[in-house]
Amino acid sequence: MEWWIAYLLLGLFVGLFAGMLGIGGGMVLVPLLVFLFSAQDFPADRVLHLALGTSLTTIVFTSLSSIRAHHFRGAVRWDIFRSAAPGLVIGTLGGSLIADWLDARVLASVFVIFVSYSAIQMIMNTKPEPTRRLPGRAGMALGAAGIGVISSLVGAGGGVLSIPLMVMCNVQMRNAVGTSAALGFPIALAGAIGYAYTGFGDTDLPAMSLGYIYLPSLAAIVIGTFITVPLGARLAHSMPVTLLKRIFAVLLFLLAGRMLWSFIS
Repeated sequence: MEWWIAYLLLGLFVGLFAGMLGIGGGMVLVPLLVFLFSAQDFPADRVLHLALGTSLTTIVFTSLSSIRAHHFRGAVRWDIFRSAAPGLVIGTLGGSLIADWLDARVLASVFVIFVSYSAIQMIMNTKPEPTRRLPGRAGMALGAAGIGVISSLVGAGGGVLSIPLMVMCNVQMRNAVGTSAALGFPIALAGAIGYAYTGFGDTDLPAMSLGYIYLPSLAAIVIGTFITVPLGARLAHSMPVTLLKRIFAVLLFLLAGRMLWSFIS
């Protein structure tokens, strides 16, 4: 029961930021799930796989709740979603194939540089060039595929990358948050299917696992996010845009710092 309560509290925490910032919460969930799974004495060589698979699967449900809340307020750019969704699915599935040979340090370096630059731009409230617009369908597909690859490798919904990119192309912050929630769904669904499939039949996994998805933690986290995601969405649409940008920027710095520290240590 104490573990179920811990997962429920984790869902409440992640759901608030998922609704407010349009992120799936995977970058927060994965390290915390690794800690909790390790404390439960799950097999050490399966802990990260379980954390990634469970994280992506929770984002499937979190994004649905967040999409509903933001769509109700007219904040989802469905034109962007339609252009990006195919590339996101292809990139997410492809990420699982290249994970074995891609140098993770290179990926981490690119991620840290981009996220830090985006955070600085948001804290300074730098305005993008007024003529800058989102790329055409081909450019959107290519960029979405890249976001999908990175998301599958780090177990996240892609918001930490898609939101800054949209803001740089003069998409309003609230629209970027709402659209990011929608973009997280195909990433999470493709990733969840991939991790469930690759872990299917593994006899070293704990009971009540579906491949690399640990169902008890999934259920508790999803219940928690359903409670707090609507609250987070209301906060996003009630606070000043500048404050929303700065909160997101602080989160970006924390995520970039965590990834950088993990490689240094």
